[in-house]
Amino acid sequence: MKKSSKISIFIAIALLVLGMAFFPKIKSIFTSGNSEQNAAPMGGGGRGQSNLMVNATILTPQTLDDIFRVRGILLPDEEVDLTFETSGRITDIYFREGASVRRGDLLAKVNDAPLQAELNRLEAQLPLAQDRVRRQQTLLERDAVSQETYQSVTTALATLQADIELVKARIRQTELRAPFDGVIGLRQVSEGAFASPSVVLAKLTKLSPLKIEFSLSEVQVDYVRAGSELTFTIDNSLERYSATVYATETRLDRATLTVFARALYDNPGGRIRPGQSAAIYLRLDRAENTIVIPTISSVREMGRRIVYVYDNGRAREVEIVTGLSTESSLQVIEGLSLGDTLLTTGVMQLRTGMPVTISEFVPNFND
Repeated sequence: MKKSSKISIFIAIALLVLGMAFFPKIKSIFTSGNSEQNAAPMGGGGRGQSNLMVNATILTPQTLDDIFRVRGILLPDEEVDLTFETSGRITDIYFREGASVRRGDLLAKVNDAPLQAELNRLEAQLPLAQDRVRRQQTLLERDAVSQETYQSVTTALATLQADIELVKARIRQTELRAPFDGVIGLRQVSEGAFASPSVVLAKLTKLSPLKIEFSLSEVQVDYVRAGSELTFTIDNSLERYSATVYATETRLDRATLTVFARALYDNPGGRIRPGQSAAIYLRLDRAENTIVIPTISSVREMGRRIVYVYDNGRAREVEIVTGLSTESSLQVIEGLSLGDTLLTTGVMQLRTGMPVTISEFVPNFND
């Protein structure tokens, strides 16, 4: 092979090696150039900017309620274990389990035969004692007997009458009567059983009205007083019931710094049973004819609370001062005006002057 041919082959190999070494760099240069040329028309030379799609609402006067939610328990208005005041054998039971009774109804009785006999004996002595008093009074008017003799027979009569009343009181203790209107629970004893003050025959419960008991913190207690209205719901029911607070404890519990309050619900027909838990909704405060915004439409930034309003196609930052607040809503005292268009979505992305497009107007709460 000629020397010139060898030199040509060597040069070709060298060029091939150099080309392979610099090929990635050269490719990236050409690729970058093509990308810039392709991107230029879309961005308008870097000056174009797409609008952010957001939702908005037009501010109108609203009412905002600060609703306090707490779990409570339903209690009977009155409830008592039915027991006798005395001991004895039960001779009669007059009530039926689950039946309604009226105040004063005779429910059960223990044996009072010895007391009835004692009462008969004392009442048999009563006419004679009364006659003695009449005779002695006649003699006293004629000065035929002394005042001391007359006082002796009147005292004997008064003692006899007192003994009769005592026996009658003991007989009443052998009777078990309903202390209030209510419903009898399940019977725990039978006729013939020996009763004593510690033996419970049944439970008597007054179902109408019902009491609702719940607790308040030291802050909330200032807003709740006798006459405050509340609503509540119970499990397995969508109905909401209304009740009225009638009393609160006089002092807070030292351990929990809470105070118990109670409300009354009429419970017509005794539909709701005591012992159930209740979800209670109590209005602590109300702001009327005010500006109300969703909490999620505002952000905190450097100790400020800001929102964005729509201003000629762009977002404008507004610092606000808030008043009453709930989990989902804020009352705005300063910063916004009625009729402003508040941007409610995309708040974390918004900046003052950013172009925006309103995709949807959402209702302003109660609209």
